[in-house]
Amino acid sequence: MRGLRLLLAMAICCFWRLPSSRGKTLKGSFSSASAWELQGQSISHFQFHGDHALLCVRINNIAAAVGKEAKLYLFQAQEWLSLQESTQEDYSCTEKLSKAPLTMTLNHTEHNLTVSQIPYPQMWYVFYVDKFTCDDDFENSELEDISFEMILLNPDAAGNPLDHFSAGESGLHEFFFLLVLVYFVAACIYAQSLWQAIKKGGPMHMVLKVLTTALLLQVGSALANYLHFSSYSKDGIGVPFMGSLAEFCDIASQIQMLYLLLSLCMGWTIGRMKKYQSRPLQWDSTPTSTGIAVVIVIIQSILLLWEQFEDTNHHSYHTQHNLAGILLIILRVCLALSIGCGLYQIITVERSTLKREFYITFAKGCILWFLCHPGLATISVIFSDYQRQKAITIGVIICQSVSMVILYRLFLSHSLYWEVSSLSSVTLPLTISSGHKSRPHF
Repeated sequence: MRGLRLLLAMAICCFWRLPSSRGKTLKGSFSSASAWELQGQSISHFQFHGDHALLCVRINNIAAAVGKEAKLYLFQAQEWLSLQESTQEDYSCTEKLSKAPLTMTLNHTEHNLTVSQIPYPQMWYVFYVDKFTCDDDFENSELEDISFEMILLNPDAAGNPLDHFSAGESGLHEFFFLLVLVYFVAACIYAQSLWQAIKKGGPMHMVLKVLTTALLLQVGSALANYLHFSSYSKDGIGVPFMGSLAEFCDIASQIQMLYLLLSLCMGWTIGRMKKYQSRPLQWDSTPTSTGIAVVIVIIQSILLLWEQFEDTNHHSYHTQHNLAGILLIILRVCLALSIGCGLYQIITVERSTLKREFYITFAKGCILWFLCHPGLATISVIFSDYQRQKAITIGVIICQSVSMVILYRLFLSHSLYWEVSSLSSVTLPLTISSGHKSRPHF
């Protein structure tokens, strides 16, 4: 367990360095230098939908904005990406900017722009441009920046532009509320019996502790996400700390579950290979299985943290547009295949129907945990762009919750696991050495 605690400590240190995502109520400065260097200063992007979406901007220096001929340009995502891929020979700076379907001249303290007649939700990019942006002779002198506050809104159910959520985020607030409610109801029903089972000790004491820790981390992630989205729905900013905390809790939960499942599977596999017949395998007495599990956990932890740095939006499950996400998908598929093959070999040689049933159920829980993310990421290509992130996030949380239910039922079953654990001298790599003696087979 020391290796696992070290990994969690590393994750906490990296967690404090994770950048916070920017809300849809933005504050910053319009810079002529940045606009000239990049042919338009990127301010934000937002998935508008409906007929009455709204972009509201407030500035505090009207004289500077008028003198610079300051404007905001809005591009649809596909059009802007195609313009970015074109060369200067295809389009000049002025020609690129002229293709913006929507513009806003900044000559008042407050400006409102209605984005209407959107046939389906789509991403829009907002850029700041002034008279120096396309000036080849512009010298990067000390021009005064223009401070601004920007609010991006979608229409609510009544058609009023009051919804801070983009099309890709709509519904997540309600989902996390229902998820927290389900966790609360389940805790009221099962918390006492689970606590008694953990206090009682027995062959599954350590497994239940690790599994319960992973569950509590998932509950913490859901609660932090709900609090973040609740605040976000009111001001468009939310609580960035809560969003980062939710990501950290999810990463820690993934580490716990990976270490648990790998330690169990490697313990069984190595135990079969060494043909222990005198006593059950103990966590502390299987350095090989622990070492392999720690190495794989470290690899996944690095990929998870790398993915968080690549994509600063507060989502625990991303759409794998970067190298870290792709490698993470490949790792999970390989883990599912290797664990499946190892358990299949054990099942094929196992004579006891009870033990075989236990291994099959455990394999279902493992494979569901590891393959739900790769499977949903693959299936999400059939959805629209704005639906993919929601489909992956909601789907993975539901599948992993089902996987935990399967494992809890398996490890708490007195008619199945407790019989297997007491009659098998090989099948318990995660047990407590003291107080449990080997018992004969059937």
